[in-house]
Amino acid sequence: MELNREHFRAIIFHNFRRGLSRQECFDELNSLYSDKAPSYSTVKNWYNEFNRGRCSIQDESRAGRPKSVVVPEKINAVRELIKQDRHVTYREIEASLDISMTSINKILHEHLSVKKICSRWIPHNLTNAQKKARVDWCKEMLEKYIQGTSKAVYNIYTGDESWIYAYEPETKQQSTVWVFQDEAKPTKVVRGRSTSKQMIACFFGINGHVATVALEQRRTVNSEWYTTICLPEVIGEIRKKQKNRRIILHHDNASSHTSTQTKAFLTERKIELMGHPPIDEKINRICLPALGTTELDKNTFSLVSYQAEFIENG
Repeated sequence: MELNREHFRAIIFHNFRRGLSRQECFDELNSLYSDKAPSYSTVKNWYNEFNRGRCSIQDESRAGRPKSVVVPEKINAVRELIKQDRHVTYREIEASLDISMTSINKILHEHLSVKKICSRWIPHNLTNAQKKARVDWCKEMLEKYIQGTSKAVYNIYTGDESWIYAYEPETKQQSTVWVFQDEAKPTKVVRGRSTSKQMIACFFGINGHVATVALEQRRTVNSEWYTTICLPEVIGEIRKKQKNRRIILHHDNASSHTSTQTKAFLTERKIELMGHPPIDEKINRICLPALGTTELDKNTFSLVSYQAEFIENG
């Protein structure tokens, strides 16, 4: 029979009760079991224990962490930490719950099935009514311009004003959050600007960039500036080579774009208007599908149709 540690401890205890010295006990064990016998230091330690009154030869329970901390209580605690702060880090979980990195990794990926991903930037969050309006507009444009085969698309020009900011955006690592398996990917509206900025209006056509007009002295865009400075410069650039060129203007529903003064100016210059629905990040490419290309990409209009159907179906 193979002797284990407790068997040898029993023999040491027997020799202790017989009155043998430490050396005598060790010599006897060594002569009987040779290299399988416990060392002299082991014999000496157990003699010291027995001298202190110990009678048990079993290992005593030790204080500290259990063999495994991946228990329901810890799993639920990690889940709550993530729900409270989606940016919580491994080190913060370790400090809060006093569990190892290995256990945290196992809980996160094997039990909670979470992963850390970056939030997508989106321009706006729309209501269902606004999304429906977008879909209706998409369908109308697809029909009006014959799925992109109409030559009229070469007369469409789109533009908008935007602040150009000097600021340090949040890093990709800073924007990552924990996401459970059944949750949608997170998004965030772009915010957080510095005071260093410049307002510009930029216009494009199917063949690319047309004009960029800066708004000096950081003033607010109004109808006066839009009709006396911005649009005249853009129209002049478009009609530089062809004075009576047809222009279909696409701009958003800002007050400076829809004012009586702006409408009168466009009518006088024989500029046609292309409607503008609410912006949705899922289909924000459809205003000018072939923007930046030298030839109309018919496949893009197919994509427009698909995207409109996708949004409509939720």
